[in-house]
Amino acid sequence: MNRRQIGPFLVLCALPFAAYAQPPVKPKFTLAQVKSYPFPNELTTAATGNRIAWALNEQGRRNIWVAEGPEFKARQLTHYSVDDGQELTSVSISADGRYVVFVRGGDHGGNWDNSVPVNPVQSPIPFKTQVWSVPFDGGDPKPLAEADDPAISPRGDRVVFVKDRQVWVAPIDGSSPAKKLVTVKGDLGDPVWSPDGSRLAFTSNRSDHQLIGVYTNDSTPVVWMDASTNRDTYQRWSPDGRRLVFVRFPGRGGFSDSVLVSRVQPWGIWTADATTGTAQQLWESPKTLRGSYPSTQGGANLQWAADDRIVFLSEMDGWAHLYSIPVAGGPAVLLTPGSFMAEFISLSQDRRSIVFAGNAGSDSNDIDRRHVVKVSVGRSGIEALTTGENLGWTPNITGDGKFIVFIGATAQRPPVPAVMPVGGGPVTWVGAERIPADFPTTQLATPRKVVFHASDGVAVHGQLFEADPQHRSVKKPAIIFVHGGPPRQMLLGWHYSDYYSNAYALNQYLAALGFAVLSVNYRLGIGYGRDFQHPASAGSGGASEYLDVLGGANYLRSLPWIDPKRIGIYGGSYGGFLTAMALARNSDIFAAGADLHGVHDWTAERAQNVLSRTRFERPADADTAFAIAFRSSPVAFMKTWKSPVILIHGDDDRNVRFAQTVDLARRLSALGVPYEELIIPDDTHHFMRHANWVRADSAVADFLSRKLGLR
Repeated sequence: MNRRQIGPFLVLCALPFAAYAQPPVKPKFTLAQVKSYPFPNELTTAATGNRIAWALNEQGRRNIWVAEGPEFKARQLTHYSVDDGQELTSVSISADGRYVVFVRGGDHGGNWDNSVPVNPVQSPIPFKTQVWSVPFDGGDPKPLAEADDPAISPRGDRVVFVKDRQVWVAPIDGSSPAKKLVTVKGDLGDPVWSPDGSRLAFTSNRSDHQLIGVYTNDSTPVVWMDASTNRDTYQRWSPDGRRLVFVRFPGRGGFSDSVLVSRVQPWGIWTADATTGTAQQLWESPKTLRGSYPSTQGGANLQWAADDRIVFLSEMDGWAHLYSIPVAGGPAVLLTPGSFMAEFISLSQDRRSIVFAGNAGSDSNDIDRRHVVKVSVGRSGIEALTTGENLGWTPNITGDGKFIVFIGATAQRPPVPAVMPVGGGPVTWVGAERIPADFPTTQLATPRKVVFHASDGVAVHGQLFEADPQHRSVKKPAIIFVHGGPPRQMLLGWHYSDYYSNAYALNQYLAALGFAVLSVNYRLGIGYGRDFQHPASAGSGGASEYLDVLGGANYLRSLPWIDPKRIGIYGGSYGGFLTAMALARNSDIFAAGADLHGVHDWTAERAQNVLSRTRFERPADADTAFAIAFRSSPVAFMKTWKSPVILIHGDDDRNVRFAQTVDLARRLSALGVPYEELIIPDDTHHFMRHANWVRADSAVADFLSRKLGLR
């Protein structure tokens, strides 16, 4: 094999140029330009007035921004000026609007070590994961503690947070050091203040069971809410501060059950007296697969609403819908009927309205979008407040009840904070001037919704990107993009996740280079109902979702302007797994691929936790399941892997273990399969540095262009 160098990284390859190369297309914009979009997230509001705050990532420089009604002029509050990979999360505003609190550091999208600092710039002085506060009106941010999971007291004077697995507290202005507030057994988390700020509810995770406790003061013992062998979580206070509502799951353990058969995951909603801990069940989930605990954003999304009603999310009718039920008992009312899902759910300050993001609307394409939707907490029927090609997500109602704030985008304009009157009306874009002047807004393609079928009949949605769909005189190469997750959904526009906005930008650039790009929303993803998200024989139980990827390739091959010999594939995380599956099983169809931090052997990754022997009893089908998990892995098909691949991975990955890529590289090398590597030391699954995302995206575009005949 030849040896090839990319930057400082050694790469193994055997890379003849494609015999079918066509004259290169000069894109109308560069990758750096389309990657220059600022990305807002963590949008939040104060409990009173109309002050708002959010985090903004400008090419790796992450800062807190604020605005205040009625003008809502964006103002930068912090001034971090380096692309150092330190994310900003848990952004909140004190109820009186005087302070903004946030966490700087860590990787909160990880599956483990979320609070552990990251250091992708290899700084000799290590970074910290810290809780900070900064005055809304301006001033220097102050670190409150090396900690995470902050919650501001409704009185606006103190902040609690989790440090060393216990609950600590500090003055919000940083005027004195943090001190430990609660010390009890277990890993403490999810601190929630009572409405008057006099008490604090928290969870105590004790491995096989989890308790909810209420702290009052140093001289009063912690009160446990109906302590049991169950796992209790998601505690929320009643408006008068006398009661709590929470979710209860069965504790871990019991008889060994089948690995391969889908099991009901029961749960219930309970209420408790916060003073005595006495509790009673309010609602029990149906004992059906659809009745299982929801696996979409926010889980149960419990809210204690006005008129003593509890609002919650369930998939018991097949969709992630909102329901409400009286605290006194009675039937649950379906608030959001229809074939759409609800996520990013927020309760108004008067507790009478819910706003959320949903793929609802009158346009047939809205199932592949997000709109801002409003519903009353007591009766069925929704009102979509954004429509058409505009997308909107993470809505909140300002404390004065006058405005809805959200983040919005289109197929061309990247995400920007937005404000509209609570009853609907014109939208004001907040901070749109931060989009660089040379960002190619008008030159981006409008992706087209397509629907095709897998070989087993499953209907699959996708988005087709073409820079110039009117000119198809020359057969062009094509690329399939597969998202990660897998509970994700790519949209007909920019995405609410920074990871998938990056993918959207790269899809746009690949289209500008001359590729047709098909983004495949395969089964296991969200947006099309619970049954689509939880299919049979998927993942480590059979990888049936690969049929959707193969169906996407066959759809492309059916288009007369696509060269069937020049179809590539790329994806990250679960999309990296499906990329490797495509190359291993069907190198006859997929000519090249880019695998970003993918899973390659289920038996060495997530399935191992289920199938490993930790006690004498084992599920009767454990050995069968382990064999199926291997046959559901790319490494089971190495003998038919012929097409070249580039492997891209950060070695501080906290979602997919770096060993997955190391192992695959050894196998590819042993078989003589051509491959390249781009290894990024000390960065995580999400490439916390903007510069590292640009490097990774550049490597994908360069590799696929060379292998599929554009260079």
